Amino acid sequence: MPDPSGSGGSGARSASSSRSLRRLDRLHDVPLNYEPPATDTYDAGAGWVIDSYTQPLPGEAPGAPEAGGVWEVAQAALRDYEFADPRLIRAVYYPERDLAGRTMLLVGRFGPLRFHMGARVYAVVDETRLVEGREVRVWGWGYQTLRGHLETGRMRFQVWKWLDDGAVEFHLEAASRAARIANPIVRAGFRVFGRRLQLRFARRACERMDAIVRARLAGRVVRESTGDSVDVAPITPG
Repeated sequence: MPDPSGSGGSGARSASSSRSLRRLDRLHDVPLNYEPPATDTYDAGAGWVIDSYTQPLPGEAPGAPEAGGVWEVAQAALRDYEFADPRLIRAVYYPERDLAGRTMLLVGRFGPLRFHMGARVYAVVDETRLVEGREVRVWGWGYQTLRGHLETGRMRFQVWKWLDDGAVEFHLEAASRAARIANPIVRAGFRVFGRRLQLRFARRACERMDAIVRARLAGRVVRESTGDSVDVAPITPG
């Protein structure tokens, strides 16, 4: 049976139990739980909560991304959903399948409780674009929420490199609204704690991406990250 965990990312190594596999497989035909705007533009005036974060990463020399450099290390962590704090959320998916259109089972954690939510990758970006007259190399992807998720909306994750000065950044953007939650206890809990968890997820994602990149640039292996810092070990020869 294919390994449903992420290929090397601690945030993607959710339990690959038969129950997780069955939950994941049931999601492949599940539709979105909302109607996305035609232009992928979400308006706060329509009730969407809009979040945007930029995390500076160590820089590179100007020009195209360096082989094995900051941008490529961040790209790998982004591809594997490794930046997500596993204390808050883990993802189960089939890493051998294309990223575009990938269905994911997100396992949210709140104390002893676990919430299983579906998402689907709807866009993969791989381009050099012009932003305010400057060229920037961008790679990333975004997902939209499926029926049964506690929220409706989308999240996008990207790594940018400004070609003129070599600055590298991790970008996280989200647009969300609460979904219709049938369980009154879960609904009340999400109303109280949901926003706090959203903000914590984003803050930790930025911190972890920076920590992962710095650890790998220093030649240390990221083994797991269950505390406030990324757990790393020196690379051993052989």
